Amino acid sequence: MQKRLLAVLLALFPIFVFASETLTVGATPVPHAEILEFVKPTLEKEGVELKIKVFNDFIQPNQQLAEKNLDANYYQYRPFLDDYNKTRHTNLVPVVGVHIEPFGAYSVKYHSIKDLPDGATIAVPNDPVNIGRSLVLLNEAGLLTLKNPQDPQSDEKDIIANPHHFKIRQLEGAMLARAVNQVDLAFIFANYALEAGIDTDKALIVEKGKSLYVEYLVARPDNINDPRIQKLAKALNSDAVRQFILTRYQGKIMPGF
Repeated sequence: MQKRLLAVLLALFPIFVFASETLTVGATPVPHAEILEFVKPTLEKEGVELKIKVFNDFIQPNQQLAEKNLDANYYQYRPFLDDYNKTRHTNLVPVVGVHIEPFGAYSVKYHSIKDLPDGATIAVPNDPVNIGRSLVLLNEAGLLTLKNPQDPQSDEKDIIANPHHFKIRQLEGAMLARAVNQVDLAFIFANYALEAGIDTDKALIVEKGKSLYVEYLVARPDNINDPRIQKLAKALNSDAVRQFILTRYQGKIMPGF
């Protein structure tokens, strides 16, 4: 009887030794979920089963993380995270930066920003951080004038000159790629542009490579030092991921580390 029990215990023991620990991470589809899928095998070798929960909006991944339904998320840059923490009274924390996406304005009606007619409708994201980001780019393109041309927190009330009488239309970020056919110009995040099959090289206005907009893996203060989070952070900042980003996205998205 004792030998049989010992045999059973020895048979079960390796299961406990090599069992994976689950890590659930929220992400938007492109490129975030794709990059996470790429590092899955690496984490599996280190005893971490990576579960990716895909979202199509910018609020739920943070809300779910704050409520501890996720262990981490990967989809946002610091200004957006800082604004979310401030307005939602949360304390989510950045872990490591991974990549930078271009933010651009696209049109299916016009091939040059100079062709934009008076009274044109321009669609911009409806969150405070990215409204300002859009308006700064419009100011830099000479299409309107802001009170503080470099302030990414600018809002419509900060427009001091709009000589072409452009109409600013605020839409939820995920809607912008779908609305590009309904407006004259639409500011679209690269992840949604790529998902919609929009060529990011055809943006009429583009902001590239600003370190302020590196996209981060984000966790909570209570789990930022969790070994699973740290293993994922190391994998996301690896040479293999750098090469994957360069090869897969051909310069449309760049490493941010």
